[in-house]
Amino acid sequence: MAKLFTSVKVGPYEISHRVVLAPLSRLRAQAGGIPGPLMAQYYEQRASEGGLLITEAAAALADGNGYLGSPGLYHDDQIAGWRKVTERVHAKGARIFAQIYHAGRQSHSDLRPFGDRPVGASDVPHQTMAHTADGWVPATPNRALHESEIPAIVEGFRKAAQRAFAAGFDGVELHGANGYLLDQFLQDNSNKRTDRYGGSFENRARFLTEVVRAVISVSSGDKVGVRLSPSSSFGEMADSNPMALFTFVTEQLSALNLAYLHLIEPRWLADGDAAENSAVITDHLRAHYHGTIISAGGYDGRSAHKMVESGNADLVAFGRHFVANPDLPHRLRHDLPLNEYDRATFYGGGDVGYTDYPFYDDKAELHVA
Repeated sequence: MAKLFTSVKVGPYEISHRVVLAPLSRLRAQAGGIPGPLMAQYYEQRASEGGLLITEAAAALADGNGYLGSPGLYHDDQIAGWRKVTERVHAKGARIFAQIYHAGRQSHSDLRPFGDRPVGASDVPHQTMAHTADGWVPATPNRALHESEIPAIVEGFRKAAQRAFAAGFDGVELHGANGYLLDQFLQDNSNKRTDRYGGSFENRARFLTEVVRAVISVSSGDKVGVRLSPSSSFGEMADSNPMALFTFVTEQLSALNLAYLHLIEPRWLADGDAAENSAVITDHLRAHYHGTIISAGGYDGRSAHKMVESGNADLVAFGRHFVANPDLPHRLRHDLPLNEYDRATFYGGGDVGYTDYPFYDDKAELHVA
């Protein structure tokens, strides 16, 4: 696994290895979307010397949340909580990017400040879920955004990025995947608009590129990443010509000299490990993106090494295995056994299944940090 543990440039940063903490919703934020001490401990545990972490999705606007317990970057009161996260990660010698998002139609009126309907690219019936005080419930039927409302959302993303950098983050990742608002504008099963944000690839990508440029204006392009899921059906997403659409989007993003493009492979929903030769998205889009690529989706150490060796991805993001193994880079480097993850504790709760997973002891004993 030699190349998986060589250094690589991500924007202006030299990252010492290529094992990335994927953005993972854990729903442990305090009231008001404020990260608390438990969240700071969680990220500190997974920070390895010179590594890269990407946070769980933080709502960019107060009405952009889809899950009770998610953090936010829509209010200045949230900055201090995030600063404790970044300080503890930086003390371990790692870099950390904040992922920001707007849930769009994947939300519920109970999660919105005024109890109104969620918004989306278009008013299209769907059966997505939201996480409220009553648990996982069907999302409230959304309404279509008026074109006049879009600039305020773009500005909300820009302000969220400002708060992220004020909190000490090294960069920002825009969540354009998994059926959230940016993705809802991209794909034609959720975007039925007839204005300048609907129809052609260029029009459907307009909202994403406007948000990307707004966030770039806060700092620079090389501190901004974008996450896409060209073949994911999560959130009831689909497109009539996904490869052509996302090839176009990728080429548009490539011209912006971003820190990275983060791609989710279709296998990310599978329970098993990644199958060989199945990185169809990354393999195809590599030819259309001339910067750094992070690939995510069911990898184990062997398949991650194979991906990096192929040159189609520069780094590999791990989800479930990083949940259960806070010292995952160390374990992969030395081919050590992995802790098993407990899916029942992925979302919400306290320290169980969050900060209590054991580290590997070189004396063959396990301990909790």
